[in-house]
Parts: sequence; structure tokens; C-alpha cells
Amino acid sequence: MAVKSKIALVEDAKTSEVLLAKNVDQVVPIASITKLMTAIVTLDAKLPLEEMLTISDDDRDKVMGTSSRLRVGWSLSRTDMLHLALMSSENRAAAALSRNYPGGRTAFISAMNAKATELGMSQTHFANANGLTKENVSTASDLFKLVQAAYQYPLIRLYSTDQGYLVRVGKRALPYFNSNRLVGRSDWDIDVQKTGFTNEAGDCLVMRVNVEGRPLVMIFLDAYGKLTRFADARRVRAQLAAARKDLVP
Repeated sequence: MAVKSKIALVEDAKTSEVLLAKNVDQVVPIASITKLMTAIVTLDAKLPLEEMLTISDDDRDKVMGTSSRLRVGWSLSRTDMLHLALMSSENRAAAALSRNYPGGRTAFISAMNAKATELGMSQTHFANANGLTKENVSTASDLFKLVQAAYQYPLIRLYSTDQGYLVRVGKRALPYFNSNRLVGRSDWDIDVQKTGFTNEAGDCLVMRVNVEGRPLVMIFLDAYGKLTRFADARRVRAQLAAARKDLVP
């Protein structure tokens, strides 16, 4: 299979058969793929999902200077923060989730790294909850384990594959949309997914998706250009469909 992402892994989610492997053990920044672990740690803590969390100045991105539609002082429920972080990669939402964890952000990051160790992600390290740092690193092989773990959480499956969501803050109604252009397409059956981008990480995409009757984990990292990772996923699916067609008598 030919793909353009610098790092790629396609592996059967049930049998662990590797269908495509390209630089799978290279340690690289993973940007917002981080938010899958943020969601896992948040849900493992079993905190009240309807508890209201307020965006503070500490949730602003002061490393890369990215903007956000969530203003300082606005309050959303923990479940809304989780929804936006997974679906549309809302960075301040992820930061607020980590800050409102028992023991604060330091304890949250420790829990992220402890969970990575528990999952056998030996080449993975987390330094914050939203991925806006080059210090959040992993490999495609490790991210396979993260995607498989995330799949076990119904809310992560639901929120990460939602097409759109309307958030109400006071009298305001803010529409948010999924950052993955494949979500919601009738020809794609996606169980869980997450996109990511920083200059250091490039464009990234991880998914557990059903293709030709098989549950596959697809991982594309350090792609150049916003569309490359999605085109790679399409290329893989097309090649699998062609291979299956060739096998049918």
C-alpha cells in the first residue's frame, strides 16, 4: 500500500494483522491525538459529567498562541468540554478538563503518563492535555494501543464521531463541527477517531474504522497538507476493496 504520510500503520483491531507499516516506531509529536488520552483519564476519574467548569486564563494557549471560541469566564459542563475536545479538538476545553481534575493539572498529566504505562505505550510521554506542545510524543505502534483503549469507552466513541454539536453559553449558541471530514459520510463506518495538527507534528489522523468487513485501526502521522491524511485513508480502503475483489471468484 502506498501512502504519503511520513508515518503510517494499518492494523486489524481483532487479529493484530499488520496490513501497512511505515516508520511505526519513530517517536514524534502527536498534537491533538493527545485528547484521546485526556478523555480516558477524565472518564476514569468518574467525575460528575454535568458539573459546570469555567474557562480561566490558565486554559489559554500560551505556548503556540492558538485562539479559541471559548472565552475566559464562560462555563460549560464537563460533558460539553469533553464533547468539544474530542469532536472539534477544542484546546481550551481540554485544558479546562485537566485543570479541574483532583489534584489539578499536575495530577492529571501524571495520570495520563501512568495510563500510557498501563497500556504498554513505552515510547509515549505527555506534558499537557491538549497536545499544543512538541513534548507530547508517541509512535504509531503505541497509538494503536491508545485507539484500542479509547474504543472501550462509549462516550469517546459517541463524541469523537459526532458530526456537529450546538453549545449554548448564556444567550449564545455556538455551532461546532467535527475536525475529521470523513465523519458522517455514508461510505465510512468510523467507530472512534481523532485528528491533530501542529507545525512540529504535521497533520495527523487516527481511527478505528470498519473496512470490507474488518475492524481496522488506521494511523497517519506527520502528513504534509490538510488533505493528505484523509486521502491516505481513502487510498488504503480502495486498495483493500480491490484486493478483496480480486479474491472473489
